[in-house]
Amino acid sequence: MNAELLLMFALGVDRAYLYGHSEHKLSDDEQNRYNSAIAERARGVPTQYITGHQEFWGLDFIVTPEVLIPRPETEHVIETVLELISDRKRALRIVDVGTGSGCIAVALAKELPKAEIHATDSSNSALQVARTNAARLEVENRVRYHHTDLLAGLSPPFDFVLSNPPYVGESESDSVQLEVRKFEPRSAVFAGPTGLEVISRLIPQAHDVLQRDGWLIIEISGTIAEKTKQLLTNWDFEFIPDLQSIPRVVRARKRPR
Repeated sequence: MNAELLLMFALGVDRAYLYGHSEHKLSDDEQNRYNSAIAERARGVPTQYITGHQEFWGLDFIVTPEVLIPRPETEHVIETVLELISDRKRALRIVDVGTGSGCIAVALAKELPKAEIHATDSSNSALQVARTNAARLEVENRVRYHHTDLLAGLSPPFDFVLSNPPYVGESESDSVQLEVRKFEPRSAVFAGPTGLEVISRLIPQAHDVLQRDGWLIIEISGTIAEKTKQLLTNWDFEFIPDLQSIPRVVRARKRPR
């Protein structure tokens, strides 16, 4: 599959063209591009960083080494939000914290035409990628971007606070794929020694900016699920498993103080 994707990239064609023109003989330039792409992949560079693209929620996103590569597991965040909304034309206020490529914010802008969507990131480079994706997918006027730490400086209230934060502990480094450790932005993968460092700051901030019955939805890993429970004393919450029955998303509803 990687070889096929890299060949499509080298030729600048889609899969249908590739299968429909099996007789195509590569030109010298095409062969050089393909060889170069194969060499990069052999070095461990993720295919998505070589081609510059990754599909998420049926949409084509630009990705660079400045942002985490969107993964299918993160689509559970989108699914969870949509399950909680009975009327998709409601004028909701939503914020995606640590937006990276912008995949969550852009996907929801597509699904919720009346929502006011905000997206934050502490990386200006990541925000540039997110803005590019919003423009390419024609929602640039629907998402407001903020260069800030978590929720700092945003004006409440919000109906939803969403995040796929860094949640891997440094002690788990050896269990993370080598190409992730080597090539994806470390600050988007590792939160600190325990993996809870970002989530433990985000949860109280979310409580402050959510309206009375607002929802916090966070992607997590099974290794931090139990410890995450201890941080949700002011919330009614449940864990949503992925297809492997591993806790993947926590959805928490704010309790009034």
